[in-house]
Amino acid sequence: MAVLNENTSINRTRPTIGVTGPDKGGEVAWLFTALGVRLAGGKPVRITPQFPRTADGLQGLIIGGGADVDPRAYQQEDVLQEYLQRTLQNPKKSFWARLSRFLRWWYFPALFFLRKLFSKKPQWSIDRDRDHLEFQLIDQAVKKKLPVLGICRGSQLLNVYFRGTLHQEIQNFYLEEPNPSSIFPVKKVQIEPNSLLFKILGVPKLKVNALHHQAVHVPGKGIQIVAKEKNGVVQGIESTLAPFLIGVQWHPEYLPQRSVQRRLFQALVQQARGVHTQIEAQDMQQALTQPRDQNLEEIEQQEEALLEKKATSQP
Repeated sequence: MAVLNENTSINRTRPTIGVTGPDKGGEVAWLFTALGVRLAGGKPVRITPQFPRTADGLQGLIIGGGADVDPRAYQQEDVLQEYLQRTLQNPKKSFWARLSRFLRWWYFPALFFLRKLFSKKPQWSIDRDRDHLEFQLIDQAVKKKLPVLGICRGSQLLNVYFRGTLHQEIQNFYLEEPNPSSIFPVKKVQIEPNSLLFKILGVPKLKVNALHHQAVHVPGKGIQIVAKEKNGVVQGIESTLAPFLIGVQWHPEYLPQRSVQRRLFQALVQQARGVHTQIEAQDMQQALTQPRDQNLEEIEQQEEALLEKKATSQP
């Protein structure tokens, strides 16, 4: 599971990286993920249920997050105050340093309103066509040993593919402290020191953002948990069987200004340069006509039941 190093013989051209997403509401996530891939030297290709494609011609795959969660970052006074304290209100910083940090801070409100503007779904929902498409792409990528990065729901789907289970709702983990839904990096994550994720990021601890209501519960076959919050919520997984298959619960694409977050895309693209085999073109049509996976059906039924429960409990 080693990342390719500088001495490895690899293809120096721009590898093509597939990036999955929804048909509607995922424009901002796509733009930022594509930016992360391009900055790392890759060529991003968008894949949605309306525009599916096989893994033929791909050297890497990103199973993206969803745009169906409405972040409440700017309704949370404690989060806002924390960042103001670290910028304008910090007396230990010079004026120019405080001004610079304040301008960087405005990146997050701008990103929030972009997501708000382009989001089509005010609440999370089930996208069965997308689940099925991504499940087949994961299957193809695993069989051909393509490097795979799962982001947020993409990380969860990777675990489901390997027959793991999910916490359908994680609010019970936050009884003593609030669970922020924020594009700010407000959650602290501990990373396992012997993991591939640690080797890529180079840090034992990390502050990340959070736009999710689910998380990995029981890891699937060959999947190990490599990053957690203090309360036990899983924030990172990776495969012990695949050369490069990593899932992170946070959204590194929304933090391009932080070099540690860009390293995830850099590692994926670097690994993708060593890929020389792809899937045959006819595989996608054959894959999409296959019966839906039973494990995926069960997860979707659980989500649907939870949606109905939430709907009936609202006044």
